Amino acid sequence: MQLTIIPETAPFSTSQRAWLNGFFAGLMGAAAPAPATEAPVIETPWHDPALSLAERMSLADGKAPELRLMAAMGQLDCGQCGYDCLNYSKALSEGAESDIGLCQPGGIATQRMIKQLMAEQSGSAAPKPAVKPAAKPGSNRNNPVIATLRSASRLNGEGSAKDTRQVVIELGDSGLDYIVGDSLGVFAANCPDLVRQIIDRIGADPELAVPLGGRSADNITLQDLFSRHRDINRPTDGLLTLLADAATDDSEAQWLRALFDGTENIEPWDILGVLERCGSARPDPAAFAASLGRLQPRLYSIASSPKAHPGEVHLTVGVVRYARGDRACKGVASTYLADRVTEGGSLSVYIQASHGFRLPDDPDTPVIMIGPGTGIAPFRAFLEERRAIGAKGRNWLLFGDQRSDTDFLYRSEMETYLAEGLLSRLDLAFSRDQAEKVYVQHRLQENATTLWRWLEEGAVIYVCGDASKMAKDVDDALQQIIASEGQRDGKVYLAELAAAQRYLRDVY
Repeated sequence: MQLTIIPETAPFSTSQRAWLNGFFAGLMGAAAPAPATEAPVIETPWHDPALSLAERMSLADGKAPELRLMAAMGQLDCGQCGYDCLNYSKALSEGAESDIGLCQPGGIATQRMIKQLMAEQSGSAAPKPAVKPAAKPGSNRNNPVIATLRSASRLNGEGSAKDTRQVVIELGDSGLDYIVGDSLGVFAANCPDLVRQIIDRIGADPELAVPLGGRSADNITLQDLFSRHRDINRPTDGLLTLLADAATDDSEAQWLRALFDGTENIEPWDILGVLERCGSARPDPAAFAASLGRLQPRLYSIASSPKAHPGEVHLTVGVVRYARGDRACKGVASTYLADRVTEGGSLSVYIQASHGFRLPDDPDTPVIMIGPGTGIAPFRAFLEERRAIGAKGRNWLLFGDQRSDTDFLYRSEMETYLAEGLLSRLDLAFSRDQAEKVYVQHRLQENATTLWRWLEEGAVIYVCGDASKMAKDVDDALQQIIASEGQRDGKVYLAELAAAQRYLRDVY
């Protein structure tokens, strides 16, 4: 038989009650309660970035239109679109938002699925756009404010393969305020070299007057449109169709249509690459401009506490540079901040409030922070905040990167926090310091017993960084630790933690 000794009203977590029931049942000779075998009911089970689009759509089959739209999103709740996934889908379904290209993590696959779902919904009564209340300046992407770049200093040491910057932004009289865990949205400009190459490739006059579009009826130059208002990297369906119709070479037109219908993989291609591949396609410049998506702001986790740095926002920015064949390519916002905005220059920014990625209300709560690479950003802010308020809760940071000599971001700060006792534990994983690569999930597994003890003592787990690989590997490691150390179903236990706001992820 199963014996329940600790009542539900007792001041223990679910896992603590289960352990105590089992312990006392064992003392009394009764069978311990069986571990849960079914995960808690989740109303939106597709809200998991580890699932494929096909899996998510299958889980949402037969659901309400806004939930099917939600399943098509990237599932990161990154806020880059100005919403979380559920509210973006509701805004589309209700007609409050018409732009289907805002989900940057979802990419073109999400845009195509949303287009299909919106077409299916179009037979019903036309949705009425919602009336949006006036927003405080700087509180969302539609109301940015002007701030000043103070510095963009390099964090990596000499010889590093990476270029990571600490970007310090002065808020001045912008009126911006934020809470640790929030992100800063930055409106960047495209690289002038890329703008010039695309204009040259389509044979256009950079001073050609074209409509700005959207809510504005103003005309601006093609140069300005491509510099600040249009995404000139990611091909849209409309662009592929336009180029296919304009191509005079049948094989090029066929290839472009294959990109459009998905029989040819579009992921390796950017707009300039497509134009170079299809030299016979010379579309009308105004039509070309109209087919492009909007240039979206970029979000960066804030790496500072306003209590430690009043009037400032700090970011930890990994500068993106890579090659497509023999052509050098750049990340839009990262190189904008690192290379193209001078110190003292102006930036258009806003605060994206966190969707739950917050420090616990109780400052005595222990926290476990897992953030390799630039994922350390919000945890630097967390530590500054807990230091400023005198929080007594223990802090455990797991950080990793390539090499300890060159890539230990904020090293002096973290070592100071460890010496002071603000950091109770600091576990490091530098993948290139030895023959066998070591990552943060390996450090978790090495400290499995300690991790389980912290969890049973009420610790909150935070994960920040890459969603496609790191976050999944960490999740798998946590499940294994929970199964081995706690004799619990790891997936169920993590779902319980997430529901209790004790397993929080800021992944991208």
